[in-house]
Amino acid sequence: MINFTEEQLERYSRHIILKDFGVEGQVKIMNAKTLIIGVGGLGSPAALYLAAAGMGTIGIVDSDIVELSNLQRQVIHFTKDLNTHKVTSAAEKMLALNPDVTVKTHHVFISADNIRQIIQKYDFVIDGTDSFAAKFLINDACVMEGIPYSHGGILRFNGQTMTVMPGESACLRCVFEEPPPADAVPTCAQAGVLGAIAGMLGTIQTAEALKFLAGTGKLLTNSILFFDLLSMEFIKHTIERDRECALCGDEPTIHELIDEQQIVCELKTI
Repeated sequence: MINFTEEQLERYSRHIILKDFGVEGQVKIMNAKTLIIGVGGLGSPAALYLAAAGMGTIGIVDSDIVELSNLQRQVIHFTKDLNTHKVTSAAEKMLALNPDVTVKTHHVFISADNIRQIIQKYDFVIDGTDSFAAKFLINDACVMEGIPYSHGGILRFNGQTMTVMPGESACLRCVFEEPPPADAVPTCAQAGVLGAIAGMLGTIQTAEALKFLAGTGKLLTNSILFFDLLSMEFIKHTIERDRECALCGDEPTIHELIDEQQIVCELKTI
C-alpha cells in the first residue's frame, strides 16, 4: 500500500474522489508499468496523460529524432527539440510534468529479435507506430507474452483502435490475417493526417490502459472502433476471436516472431 504524501493527495485528488476509481485505482496505477511503442502522434498524448496520472513506470520506445514535420501533431516535442532523440525529448517533458513517475527510454529499432525482451517488463503496451509490419509484430509479441495492448492507427481524418487481451479476446490477426502488400496503403507522410486526430486516438488508447490497470470499466475488446473526424461519426463493430487464427486460434501455426515483409521493423511513428 502506498502512503500518499500531501502533494500526491492534491495532485491525484480528481482521481481519488472519482467513483469506480478512487484510492484503490490510483494505487494500482502508481504500481503499474506501461510501455509506449512510438513517441509520435499517438504516443505523445499517451506519454503525457500517463505521466499526469502517476503511472509508476512508463517505458518509451522510439528510434527516431525530432523533425520539423513532426511538430504538427506530436505535441510532446517542441521546436527546441529538433534533431534530438524522441525518447530524450519525451522523457524530459514527462518528468517535468510529474517527477513522481519513472521513465525508461529505449532508443532502439523494434525487431523480432528484441521486442519480447522489451515488453516482458511491462503490464500493458500502447502501439503508436505507423507501419503495418510493426503493428503485426507488436500484436504477435504481446499475444505470445500474454500482455494486453492497445492497437491504434490513423490516416487523413480517420482513426481505428481495439484492445487485445491475449487468450481472452480477438487479436489483430483475427481481424486482418496479415499485413497488406507493401505500399498498398499510404502512410501519413504520403497521404497526410489532421494533427488533432492523433490526440483523440492516443487519448483513447491511454484511457484503455488506465481502465485496465485500475480494474475499472469495460475495455474495447472483441470490438473495433472506427471514427471519421469530418463527419464526427464513431462506429464500433463487434468482432469475435477467430478459432482458426494462425496466432491465437485453437491450433496456431505461428510460433515464432518474424519481421513481416522481410524487413527489420524500424519504428515509424505517426
